Amino acid sequence: MVHVLGYDVGGANTKAALVCVEKDKLLTVEVAVEYFPIWKKSEKLAEVLLKLKQQLGANNLDGIGLTMTAELSDAYPTKREGVNDILNCFSKAFPCTPVFIINTSAELVTLEVAKQQPLAVAAANWAATGWLVAKKIKNCVVVDVGSTSTSIIPIVKSNVVALGKTDLDKLICGELVYTGSLRTNVAAIVHSIPIRNVVAGVASELFALSGDVNLVLGNITKEDYSCETTDGRGKTMPEALARLARVVCADTEMLNRQEIIKMAEYTSDIQIQQVAESLSKVYSYTKSLALGKVPIVITGLGKNFIARKAAEKLCVAEILDLGTMVADQVVLATPAFGVALMAASKLEGENAK
Repeated sequence: MVHVLGYDVGGANTKAALVCVEKDKLLTVEVAVEYFPIWKKSEKLAEVLLKLKQQLGANNLDGIGLTMTAELSDAYPTKREGVNDILNCFSKAFPCTPVFIINTSAELVTLEVAKQQPLAVAAANWAATGWLVAKKIKNCVVVDVGSTSTSIIPIVKSNVVALGKTDLDKLICGELVYTGSLRTNVAAIVHSIPIRNVVAGVASELFALSGDVNLVLGNITKEDYSCETTDGRGKTMPEALARLARVVCADTEMLNRQEIIKMAEYTSDIQIQQVAESLSKVYSYTKSLALGKVPIVITGLGKNFIARKAAEKLCVAEILDLGTMVADQVVLATPAFGVALMAASKLEGENAK
């Protein structure tokens, strides 16, 4: 029996999944998420890691699994520096526990190797998710919609067959769509919005987020809205409506509630279409390699109101919710759960020798 704590260190959220595994069988899993904008206080990361460990009651650990995307944060001049800083935080937080980092080839490497090859472990969270799903479904495309971005992962014959390894490559081939459930600037989703039977341009300001859109539409709760708001105010319906009104340089005295809700609906539709366009590219590529049906597997905070709706636009025969295949809470921390299981499998294999 092994106990492993998996971490997914993002730029805005750090997620952890504690698993207990025996003979490749998952016995228990617990998940925790901490909103931690690393660009504000990167020097506090080690404290956040230990806080999550304590919150999950993760004592007597056999190992740590790690994946990261926070190296992209502008807290760091380069990704190399970001990766090495994050690795150093893990060395500080867990000096006596083996740490395994997933790379873009879906392999686990040690801290020492990761420091020598920092770009190979940068932004490899999609590989952890792909590895996890590939253990359960032979051919599929995974759509993981987080708070900030969307990963689209092709799986054929139980192997991840991603064309892109880096974020740049993935943006080019459609395997990464930089749009998410909470933190995306509305002005990055739409450049104009129909209103009062005409079309208005939008202000290129950080007035409202996708979190406001989804709160207004009832897709998320106040508790789901984990990141900061653009104006520092609260997460009630009136406050979200006020932020959205500013997108067209108006306010809630100039626009009524229904007009603003229609703005939110339009923005949501455009965001779904953006994901669907990239998904179509990746799905076609996957279908060309796979024999038989290729379902779409959805996960992440936006699995139902973004991923599912994008998949429905493709008219695929089958859409599967990862939450029905694993413990439902892990869909909010899929890469952390995946890398935890990978590390547990590795440790069990080593113990069996």
